[in-house]
Amino acid sequence: MDFIKIDINIAYSMINMKLRDFYSSLDSLCEDMDIDKNELIEHFEKNGYIYNESKNQFSLK
Repeated sequence: MDFIKIDINIAYSMINMKLRDFYSSLDSLCEDMDIDKNELIEHFEKNGYIYNESKNQFSLK
């Protein structure tokens, strides 16, 4: 799934669910799903979200 092209709210929900249920870090999610981590972070930041590494989730700025 291309999280850059889908609605940001759906992408936010899906990524956080995957981080919560299946991946211990954004690095492992991106590696497993062949996602460019920097591109994903930039896309979320442009849409008002930041990645919190200690909580392993994206949240509003």
